[in-house]
This record gives sequence, C-alpha cells and structure tokens, in this order.
Amino acid sequence: MKPFAQTTQLDDRIPPGGALRCRKPFTCPLSRVKAGMAVRIRQLSAPPDVTQRLREIGFGEQQVIRLLVRQSNLICLVCNARLALSSRLAQMIIVEPLAV
Repeated sequence: MKPFAQTTQLDDRIPPGGALRCRKPFTCPLSRVKAGMAVRIRQLSAPPDVTQRLREIGFGEQQVIRLLVRQSNLICLVCNARLALSSRLAQMIIVEPLAV
C-alpha cells in the first residue's frame, strides 16, 4: 500500500481512482484521503457551531476514523457508526495517517 498523503499541497496529477494525495507534513484534509484509510483527526477548522456539532457526533480531535467511501459525499466509520459528510465539510477536518 502506498504511504499516506504527505502534505497540504495537491500533487500535479490525480491518480487512478480519483484519490488526491498530499505531501509533507503528514496532515491533510479528510477530503483528500484515499477510501479505506484509517486516520486520526488532528484539527477541526470549521466555524464554532459546526465544530461543536462535529464533536457531538464523534468527529473530535484525536478520534480515529476510517474513510469508507469517497464520492460526492464521504462516508466514514466513526465509533462503529457510519456517518456521511459533504466534501466541503470534509475539507475542514484535518487528519493524519495512523502508523501501520
């Protein structure tokens, strides 16, 4: 398996399957993570009311989640529950890869 995205900058090309990758440092928005990857939430950069709601449904800092489906909306496994997010909201959730 290829290493997790490693920056907040996009590669110049989009790889097969449409998953975008990041370079160094080892954080990037959830919207750029490849489907099937497990990540840890590092930061929520949404407005305060949205950030509070994300924390209430399980998307808090340090929470481990797995991206299941990455299409127009993203489906994540959070606390053994599947939750859908818009790709716009997923851009506001900064994540890092879990060590394999």
